[in-house]
Amino acid sequence: MKDNNESYCIYPGSFDPITNGHINLIERGLHIFDKIIVAVANNLMKAPMFTVEERKEMITLSFANNPLSNRIIVDSFDGLLVDYCRSKGVHVILRGLRATSDFEYEFQMTFMNRKLDRSIDTIFMMTGMQWFFVNSSVIKQAALSGACVSGLVPDIVCERLQQKIKSIKKKG
Repeated sequence: MKDNNESYCIYPGSFDPITNGHINLIERGLHIFDKIIVAVANNLMKAPMFTVEERKEMITLSFANNPLSNRIIVDSFDGLLVDYCRSKGVHVILRGLRATSDFEYEFQMTFMNRKLDRSIDTIFMMTGMQWFFVNSSVIKQAALSGACVSGLVPDIVCERLQQKIKSIKKKG
């Protein structure tokens, strides 16, 4: 999959759903890397609102009209991130930081990944200031409470959130 003449990184996450903060980080990451693999984690410890396939589709659609879309690969993985990195031949993980609490968690994960595979490095980028408070959990919580999240997530994600919430309310 990986062309040895190009620089790749893996940007892993649950992306449940993808936010404009994620989009900003991906676009800025493409200033450093030729290609970014946006890897949706199938984390069995979490109860996601969207399936892995729905999340992958929303990421792809979020970049559909973006000229950078040909440099973004959307994929998913189960298990350890370091195993996924090895399987793709990629040695750099891209992570975003919003606050000190992010740093503590990311610091732990980085050192665990380094313990598991010394060839894998993590690069951190600060989230853009306008997205500092945005994360998927807050977006879902706000949307479930009836708040408008337009402008915080791509338009397609806003639509899909509204559809999902209607579906949840019908079942409940």
